Amino acid sequence: MGANNTHVTMGRRASHGDMPRMLQLGRCICIYIHIYYARRADSGLRLARKVEILVHLMAVSISSALLLLLNMAGALLAPRAQPGPASVAGDGGDGDGDVDFFFFPFLVLYKSGRVQRFMGTDTVPASTDPATGVASRDVVIDAAAGLAVRLYLPSLPANVTVPLVVFYHGGAFVTESAFSPTYHRYLNALVSKARVLAVSVEYHLAPEHRLPTAYDDAWAALRWVIGNARPGGAEPWLSRHADLSRLFLAGDSAGGNIAHNMAMRAGREGLDGGAAAIRGVALLDPYFWGKRPVPSETRDEAVRRWRERTWSFVSADHFGIDDPVINPVAMARSEWRRLPCERVLVTVAGLDELSARGRAYVQALRASGWRGEAQLYETPGEGHVYFLTKPESEKAAKEMEVIVEFINGGQVTSI
Repeated sequence: MGANNTHVTMGRRASHGDMPRMLQLGRCICIYIHIYYARRADSGLRLARKVEILVHLMAVSISSALLLLLNMAGALLAPRAQPGPASVAGDGGDGDGDVDFFFFPFLVLYKSGRVQRFMGTDTVPASTDPATGVASRDVVIDAAAGLAVRLYLPSLPANVTVPLVVFYHGGAFVTESAFSPTYHRYLNALVSKARVLAVSVEYHLAPEHRLPTAYDDAWAALRWVIGNARPGGAEPWLSRHADLSRLFLAGDSAGGNIAHNMAMRAGREGLDGGAAAIRGVALLDPYFWGKRPVPSETRDEAVRRWRERTWSFVSADHFGIDDPVINPVAMARSEWRRLPCERVLVTVAGLDELSARGRAYVQALRASGWRGEAQLYETPGEGHVYFLTKPESEKAAKEMEVIVEFINGGQVTSI
């Protein structure tokens, strides 16, 4: 089986009537995984629970859910090849079959160091989108560091300037890409509707590059964008069309976490010697967590332990679970007041396990004495980043309208 399975919008949507079949399949896979890991002196019970949780929460097509589960099971349960001379001389032979960490449902890290991802690895080339007329192109900003961005530009007359959006994709810090079909589609739509110039940042992923690498990449990209958006800058799309007085940071999930942390760093260190300022920050279903539950957040100890383990995995314990980079709610009010923008938009989905943190973020920001406007937009009855998996839905269209209004100065009704 291949390790790449990202087409989550194909086929019909799962309904409540489909759930028994999905649960049955998930439990069968759990049994096999449990047996496999029992033989390896590892615990399969926690893994089995994660499979059942995923099956419950997946609001994608039935065919894609089955393919993803079977893909993971096939990868984990496949017979191990007998070590030969080449493998013995290479990475220690059969050590490649030993699982070091299973970050469900995204990837497996083997003790050999090999990483096998189950989703978010497809890419599409830059192009001119026939549906929207938005043009995109890729720029390597630091070849030695392996940093690149994808720029998106709507059809504009010469020398017309528009708001500038620096966007950070999600994927739990371990998967997805600025070049993935999911984000390519989303950015084309955002740029077309908001009439903005967008820069989507390709940052390094864990576990090959654990935090703070993604934060450092994101900061380097932001500085590159600002440097090139000046008149006479080397990047023509930015120098001709970007309005630096209307600079926005945005991101979904892990990308929302990055956008927040880039804004906080800008507040501490400044941007371009103070010549550039962030107008607003849009955090879409942002990824935050903490040791103690906030109001309405799950108190399930197994879920909370798993969240802590996965955060430790992506950060290599460089940041604790209550470090402000993952738990800004715990920041002192004086730190919140460093946020250097006028407006913040946080979107949450009602069925998202992370939604309570998004609400708490807005509450903490409002209570801090920060002088800007903090806005909360909630979509009931939907799961995490549903607007990416169901982009044509009425709710996704409404959320897009809210983001467009936020960027272009319209007032969003606060909750």
